[in-house]
Amino acid sequence: MSTELKPGTSNACNITALSLACEVNDVLRDISPRWKMQILHKIAAGVGQFSTLKHAFPSLSDQILGKRLGELVNDELILKVIIKQKPPQRINYYISDKGLELLKVIDDLHKWGLKWSLSADGGEEK
Repeated sequence: MSTELKPGTSNACNITALSLACEVNDVLRDISPRWKMQILHKIAAGVGQFSTLKHAFPSLSDQILGKRLGELVNDELILKVIIKQKPPQRINYYISDKGLELLKVIDDLHKWGLKWSLSADGGEEK
């Protein structure tokens, strides 16, 4: 999660209760930070350098892009490859097998969302 919660707060208790009720809540919390899935999708499409990702998402700050890339690496959804050359060194990001598998699930979720819009129409099939 992006910010640390103080133990004993209502938010911390709620997150614990949701986690104990169903692990899906943990997964959704881990993949839901803004920009995370969009960045993963771009890396899967071959956009694998910080500068090209920044160009793909011009309103995304460098700080948040760096943070999300770090989270994706820590989650093992992408691989970070440092290409040693004369300074400045180059870093490329590649989708991992785990990341590809997650994108299949996200694509299915997207298709479900298109079919069953949860808007004011009552969620009827389109």
